[in-house]
Amino acid sequence: MSPQSPAVPAVPAVPTATYRLQLQPGFPFSAAEKAVPYLASLGVSHLHLSPVLEAAPGSAHGYDVTGHARVREELGGEEGLRSLSRAAREHGMGIVVDIVPNHMGVPVPERLNEALWEVLREGPASPYARWFDIDWEAGGGRLLLPVLGGRPAEELGSLTVKGGVLAYHDHRFPLREGTEHLPLPELLDAQHYRLAWWRLARTELNYRRFFTIADLIGVRVEDPEVFAATHACVLRLLREGVVHGLRVDHPDGLADPGAYLLRLEEESGGAWTVVEKILGPRERLPVSWPVAGTTGYDALHHVDGLFLDPGGLAELSTLYRGFTGAAPDLGGEWGPTVRRAAREVVAHDLAAEVGRLTRTAAAVCEAAPGLALRDHAPWALRTAIEEMLARVPVYRPYVAAGGPVGAEDRAMLEEAAEGARAAFAVTEEAAAVDVVRDLALGQLGDGEAQRDFCARFAQVCAALRAKSEEDTAFYRYAPLLSAAEVGGDPGSPQVAPEEFHAYCARLQRDWPVTGTVLSTHDTKRSADVRAALAVLTECPRRWAELLERVTRETLRASGVEAPDRHVAWVAWQTAYGMGFPYQERLVPALLKAVREAGLRTTWTERDAAYEEAVERFAVAGPGGPPLYTVAEFARGPAGAVRANVLGAALLHLTMPGVPDLYMGTERVYTALVDPDNRRLPDFPPFVRDAPEETAEARREAEAWLPESLSEEKRALTEAALRLRREHPEWFGAAASYEPLRAAGPAAGHCVAYVRSGAVVCVATRLSLRLAEAGGWRETALELPPGRWRDLLGGREAEGSAGLAELLDGWPVALLVRG
Repeated sequence: MSPQSPAVPAVPAVPTATYRLQLQPGFPFSAAEKAVPYLASLGVSHLHLSPVLEAAPGSAHGYDVTGHARVREELGGEEGLRSLSRAAREHGMGIVVDIVPNHMGVPVPERLNEALWEVLREGPASPYARWFDIDWEAGGGRLLLPVLGGRPAEELGSLTVKGGVLAYHDHRFPLREGTEHLPLPELLDAQHYRLAWWRLARTELNYRRFFTIADLIGVRVEDPEVFAATHACVLRLLREGVVHGLRVDHPDGLADPGAYLLRLEEESGGAWTVVEKILGPRERLPVSWPVAGTTGYDALHHVDGLFLDPGGLAELSTLYRGFTGAAPDLGGEWGPTVRRAAREVVAHDLAAEVGRLTRTAAAVCEAAPGLALRDHAPWALRTAIEEMLARVPVYRPYVAAGGPVGAEDRAMLEEAAEGARAAFAVTEEAAAVDVVRDLALGQLGDGEAQRDFCARFAQVCAALRAKSEEDTAFYRYAPLLSAAEVGGDPGSPQVAPEEFHAYCARLQRDWPVTGTVLSTHDTKRSADVRAALAVLTECPRRWAELLERVTRETLRASGVEAPDRHVAWVAWQTAYGMGFPYQERLVPALLKAVREAGLRTTWTERDAAYEEAVERFAVAGPGGPPLYTVAEFARGPAGAVRANVLGAALLHLTMPGVPDLYMGTERVYTALVDPDNRRLPDFPPFVRDAPEETAEARREAEAWLPESLSEEKRALTEAALRLRREHPEWFGAAASYEPLRAAGPAAGHCVAYVRSGAVVCVATRLSLRLAEAGGWRETALELPPGRWRDLLGGREAEGSAGLAELLDGWPVALLVRG
């Protein structure tokens, strides 16, 4: 009789912890499957996969979905996903997948998006036309495709026709029946699409896009048939137990996020679902949404903010303004900088979207009694729309035409209108603001134009917020680079312990199984880079002295100066955050930074001479001989960085919510913005399989911190994750969260709490300041009754525990009773 097979552990319905794997052709399902035993040993309960549906060839992220009906063949297809799921289940783990309901990719060649191909062939009459958010009327019945390198007349020689297909370089477009033999100019006019110069996307694009990316076309999932078609594959995988949870990408791009999530909850059978919702500083997730919570950028802000010294941050900001000489609205101050960026983006990059809103508003004025268009001319409506959009302080309001308006949304839009009116001296513009406000509140009836305006105003708000704040102002305002993070508040990034505790208590009460993160595929810098940068708020004067020194060294060694002082500040801070700033990663990061900032060069209007100057400076300065001075400086506060790295990790892994680890972050992980943060993983057992340059890059980048910190971070991660998995009742929906407050002269440097009376977590904050003040001295933490054992250092304690002894050896403690 053969021995009985060991029982396979059940997959928990609610994750205890997830581990994000960024899939790509170089890291498909089969590679992920090899990682399953290792990830199970860490203690995660679910793998969290980037989008798995068919995407543009070679895509390193998968958000450019081209087909919803099948799993991406480049990753191994559905069989590869099923094999990964089986391997995960054998280790008691489930699968959470990222879904992209807001948009699809416009691939090259275009035939790869079959639904879009049919729309290009058949136009508005295509059964797939309802899939896409296209303003056919604005385009004269044609879809504008901004793909040409120049104006159409200049590009005729690059266009060819063969086999019923129009070709332009790698692009392919279908032809209407009977048009193949027409002369080329007539043929172009006869199609359901119009090929246009790429620059016209800003002003004439007649489809909704993802932010300002014309390669991503908006999908109308508010249509039940479109929802069914675009979700059938994922919902089938859920029903069949291949997939167990969902992450919803960018819900703020949808016409009605609340209604979408209700439908998704019904169809998914209540699977654990989180939404990539980025909350403002005082914004709350709508309680009506049937989700577990957000993906966790709000948690990132609260954890990061604990490790910032408010006084040092203020001094650092003063030093930054003095060093750069930046004007208040061009990086000198956060508020004016973000407002200027919003006005630039809404008037320039989002001109097409504002044009559509203006036409819709004019249509309502024409139809509504008492709102004659002559009293609210289109130019006045457009100006009022721009000013209102620029003043909305969060990603979007949630208002449905004819329905009730929440008090917070009403107050926010009323305040935006009040500010917009005050900005106008012209009577017509001021009066138009009231019309725009009422349209945004859905108060001018329930007609189609009013419903369209209400939804579209909110969608444009989200695009504007992302482009003006995350992708512009974050790169212009740079006193502390780590404060310019997704979900953050660069103007006030610090978080007091009391605020952190209040946030955690609210999570435990309202969203106990929400997602929490520190590093993602979208963070500007990984958590460990931000942990290093945070230390600068504890030593701003030493940072200023370093800047003076390396500036002299660079000039003496190479004669090269930074093209401007803002670039110098950003470059040296980036170099310090990296630890060992080798050029292959530093130069792309700086070029991205200056293009996003848009002060001297942009992605679309590049100043080649300026960018060459940036690169020369990066190579001669932070990437040249002075890098050793930076590395020497970095070793000074390395102990404080260690405290920040381990402290942030402990809080993330034990606070309320479900922690999500980005691949490789169980060790020290120093990544900059994409594409750097999408490097192939080199965690075990893949170090030997990764390209040698990948492993070498990691070793160089992290050489400034001892390998022991990576081992400490992994040990902490394993201890916390296994504790969560073995005792989900201590951390889940029925758990409790209680702050613990130290007493003594250094009490403000301790953050501590108890989970469900069974786990005590203690972290050190502002450790440089702590050392300067004489250390913990007689500061003590009153532990709950019982004897406690530290899973990290092995020390036991009870009653009033002196922090000097409790945290001797480790700057953090993870205590369990017993």
